[in-house]
Amino acid sequence: MTIRLDHHCFNYLVENGIFFITLCDSSYPRKLAFHYLQDLHQEFEKFDNSLIEKITRPYSFVKFDSIIGNIRKRYIDTRTQANLSKLSANRKQELDIVTKHVSEILECCRQNSDQIPERILTGTPPTPSSIWGSPRLQVIALKWTPITIIVVVAVVLLWASFILTENFIISSL
Repeated sequence: MTIRLDHHCFNYLVENGIFFITLCDSSYPRKLAFHYLQDLHQEFEKFDNSLIEKITRPYSFVKFDSIIGNIRKRYIDTRTQANLSKLSANRKQELDIVTKHVSEILECCRQNSDQIPERILTGTPPTPSSIWGSPRLQVIALKWTPITIIVVVAVVLLWASFILTENFIISSL
């Protein structure tokens, strides 16, 4: 599948539980991008499956960086003879590549899911939330405001009574 975003395309392929993805300029041939992803998949098939199954984090694939780099070098220039032959070969059997624009994907999500916040669907950046707008702070305020008011009133009354009794003692002397 290809996802277009402005002047770039995300091309991805999922094979055997591994997600192969590439980010290309929109002018880069999709067919060549998918040949690149298929070559990556073929190289990963050569490795022991137990080694690949042990990988739990994305950065664990750094071990395969040299292999990925070698394949990438072959596909950087679209004008090489090998790449041109891949583009012209099997013209009748075009790859069935689904292409969607990001706005189409968001529209599908908008129709199918009510769980995505509206700000993500509309593409508006999130408003900076302050500490005063947090729901947790509202709960704390509702719980402690009456107690705080009672304590403040009690302290003011004690202070006032202390001042009055002190003034009464001073005036009686």
